[in-house]
Amino acid sequence: MDPIADAVAAVRRGELIVFPTDTVYGIGADPQDPAATGRVFDAKRRPRDLTLPVLTATLDVARTLARFDDRAERLATALWPGPLTLVMPRSDVSRSWDLGREGTTIGVRVPSHPLALAVLSAAGPLATTSANRSGSPPAVTCDELHDVFGDLVAVYLCEERPLSGTASTVVDLSHADARILRTGGIDRDRIGQLLGGRAPLLDSPPPG
Repeated sequence: MDPIADAVAAVRRGELIVFPTDTVYGIGADPQDPAATGRVFDAKRRPRDLTLPVLTATLDVARTLARFDDRAERLATALWPGPLTLVMPRSDVSRSWDLGREGTTIGVRVPSHPLALAVLSAAGPLATTSANRSGSPPAVTCDELHDVFGDLVAVYLCEERPLSGTASTVVDLSHADARILRTGGIDRDRIGQLLGGRAPLLDSPPPG
């Protein structure tokens, strides 16, 4: 059996998968399938005003989903693969995707975990958010993941040891002023350095 092939097949059937990233476990689905992204919201009990981010295998793929400006290029080139999510205006490719109530922007990230990259390379971009019920801490073991989601998830790809990463830093670049929506694996000073010494504004972190 090939677990990556099983996961890709599940995604193509419109089902949910769980897989490890460099931050936390993610629950993912085909972003082009509105029924599949709806299952992510339902499984997490996530409000639809919290838009689902999208993971990609490469920066080149991410560029097809969002409109990158010079700031985005600097941050992505320096910090991807890694724990940084960039929120940018959607491209024509992603404009019709049902990722939540906000339809004009998209959050994208290239993770550095080899298993995540293998899945994304084979399946294509995945609408992926932390594997937990909204408002609860992310699950860190396969047993916890099964307890939370059970058979709502078709394929679980798990590490042998607990996964204990820090959530990604989320930077909103959809406006003139860069804003940090959530602090995580990359600190504000590093973001500021890459933005030419101008530290981004801090916004309140969104709920899980």
